[in-house]
Amino acid sequence: MNIKSLLLGSAAALAAVSGARAADAVVVAEPEPMEYVRICDVYGAGFYYIPGTETCLKVGGYIRYDARLGKSGTGYGGLNNVIDKLDGDKTHDTYYKRARAALKVDARSETELGTLRGYMHVDYDWKTIAVGEDRVTDTATGLGIEHAYIELGGFRVGKTDSLFSTLTGYAGGVIADDMVAYGPFDTHQIAYTFTGGNGFSAAVALEEGNDIYTLDTYAPHVVAGASYTQGWGGVSGVVGYDSVFKEWAGKVRLDVNATEQLSLFVMGGYGTEKNISNSFYKSWNGKWAVWGGATYQFNDKLAANLQVSYDKGSDKWTNDDGETLAQETAVAANVAYTIVPGLTITPEVDYKRYRWNNAAGDRVHENAWSGMVRFQRSF
Repeated sequence: MNIKSLLLGSAAALAAVSGARAADAVVVAEPEPMEYVRICDVYGAGFYYIPGTETCLKVGGYIRYDARLGKSGTGYGGLNNVIDKLDGDKTHDTYYKRARAALKVDARSETELGTLRGYMHVDYDWKTIAVGEDRVTDTATGLGIEHAYIELGGFRVGKTDSLFSTLTGYAGGVIADDMVAYGPFDTHQIAYTFTGGNGFSAAVALEEGNDIYTLDTYAPHVVAGASYTQGWGGVSGVVGYDSVFKEWAGKVRLDVNATEQLSLFVMGGYGTEKNISNSFYKSWNGKWAVWGGATYQFNDKLAANLQVSYDKGSDKWTNDDGETLAQETAVAANVAYTIVPGLTITPEVDYKRYRWNNAAGDRVHENAWSGMVRFQRSF
């Protein structure tokens, strides 16, 4: 009887405990379905769909560090350094450096009117500068908007580089590609580009200009051009009209893929100078200029670039001292080496020869050399 009572009591106790636990049981909610980021391969590598939309987004950019020494080239005090030498002042004999953080955002989607795109490229720089007439070297920081535009089909509105420079593909593969200037950059733009299926494209743009070339009436600057690209290379041409100073300029370019490793280009420019020596589109000195260069791709990691450029100069326009710039010749060469994917180091050597006519009519010249190295982590 004692054993029977003990067993019955134990069973009753277990039933009571089980009932209590069943009453207090926690109901776990079903997890919501997770929405994974989907790859968008319609527009190339790096795009993904913004969750919940059909818009493809690509976020990228780079971190760059440049260090230059010498007295030729563009930026980093290069031109000011040459002027100092001509004036017998060596205050700016130092390094010129720039650290840049760049962010690029590209959003695209398909509509019944074609591809809708929004693109931005923002730079933030910390760099060495040469300060005006005081001939003092200083540092400065600043935010720059390289591009901020909207495209629908072939139409574009926003801020970007001038079509006069982009349609012919800028210049060569060197860093200091504009020691002899080949065209303008920053401008507001309204443009349309027609793209054919056989490698032919044509474009026209209305632009605002910048600096002293910024519009001061309702008449815009006008640019128009066309290009034809095939496996062997391509040809392109562009003309631009500066409505502020009533000047025009044009460029033509030929690209040739000589071999799988070697590509060549030559580009020529011509422009008027009736009212001003340098207009918005004729940024070189004199009526005509020429640029040529080559790129040799040794392998996936190593490439060499060379560019030679020349402008005739003009004796029509003089400065306050009665001097005129007669000729400019520039040579730039570099080697771009990808150490690991995403990190490239590019050492470059630049040379520029300035020829002047002084107030007495004598021809004088100055040879300017510089060297630089660029580290760039792209992502």
